[in-house]
Amino acid sequence: METIQHETVAGMLHDLGLDAGHTSPSLRQLSDTDSKYLRDLKLNVAAVLGSKNIVRKDALLLALAVVVNEKHEALTAAFESLARNEGASEAELSEIHSCTSLMSANNIFYRFKHYLSEADYYQNTPAGLRMSIMMNPVIGKELFELTSLVVSAVNGCERCVTAHERSVRELGSTEARIYDAVRLAAVIKSLSVII
Repeated sequence: METIQHETVAGMLHDLGLDAGHTSPSLRQLSDTDSKYLRDLKLNVAAVLGSKNIVRKDALLLALAVVVNEKHEALTAAFESLARNEGASEAELSEIHSCTSLMSANNIFYRFKHYLSEADYYQNTPAGLRMSIMMNPVIGKELFELTSLVVSAVNGCERCVTAHERSVRELGSTEARIYDAVRLAAVIKSLSVII
């Protein structure tokens, strides 16, 4: 069992482009106890990055948004490299970082407004936040909105999830693509906990 477990970890690290010696407290704990979860995690990551509803480059950019949001340096570098290999430009990678940061601000602000929805002042006062990157995104409006939806789902902002899901559908995205994007976010968030 230990050999299979070791091969699972080595395979997962290789697939992500991480150094074979990369480790974390959670990864060591699961490896030391021959946890079956590591195999599930490896299979889940492969499945979400290979979605038939999301081209690989877009899947890697969405995964990058999740790990940037989680401030996971090793996975950020890994997903940037994987996305570059699929043709992502430096401008596209930068925009994923920018979109993730913007959504962090919006998610906090709009959760506050949602929690206090009966307070007229909060509801009627303009946000006053600059969001010019949303106007003409390098990655395209649909992927920008999908990225915004994914980050909002990870951060648990109901108002932002609802608004961006509607926007993504209005831009022609299917429910299957949206569903797979959020499923990807959930799995990559779980990956960032272990790796």
